[in-house]
Amino acid sequence: MSLHADALALLSGWSAPDAGQEELRERYVAQLRADPDALGREGRPDHLTASTLVLSADRQRVLLTLHAKARRWFQLGGHCEDADPTLAAAALREATEESGLGDLRLDPVPVQLSAHPVPFCGGPPERPVHHLDVRFVALAADEQHALSEESLDLRWWPVDALPDPEADLVELVRLARARLGAQSGSSPSSRAADQPIR
Repeated sequence: MSLHADALALLSGWSAPDAGQEELRERYVAQLRADPDALGREGRPDHLTASTLVLSADRQRVLLTLHAKARRWFQLGGHCEDADPTLAAAALREATEESGLGDLRLDPVPVQLSAHPVPFCGGPPERPVHHLDVRFVALAADEQHALSEESLDLRWWPVDALPDPEADLVELVRLARARLGAQSGSSPSSRAADQPIR
């Protein structure tokens, strides 16, 4: 199965948590059906990306990067590459490259979609490229991270004291922790625990 086919199958079958997310899911699926290059950075005007919110093993901290171009704190992620077999694998690769963490357990089911303009990714000012981001969650076995050249800073933040508490990031953290059972202190979902992507 190609990366494009995987993305289309994954998002066609994904259960969105609310009406806004369902609207985005439909937009992503339409983009994939209309554009065979929807997963490449050359895709215009929009293309899909993959990211991962990395949680500490106790689910009380998140690893965020201070993005070099945007100058804001984000989860780890970026563009898909031709060698990525799946969207989840792309998200895991990006998280591993940007964090230096070698033992991430990634849940292969997305937790959130987010469409946002990215002026530094090209396009005319009146219609900048949009990243159609597919967001996953992963647990870190240890917290010894390493800064990559793509980041100005990389650090762990308490889930209740995020550096840039915009609604989008706060909601991502909430959804990710709920998916992994953080509120009740239970173990990760069986799919995340039993089917990690390495």
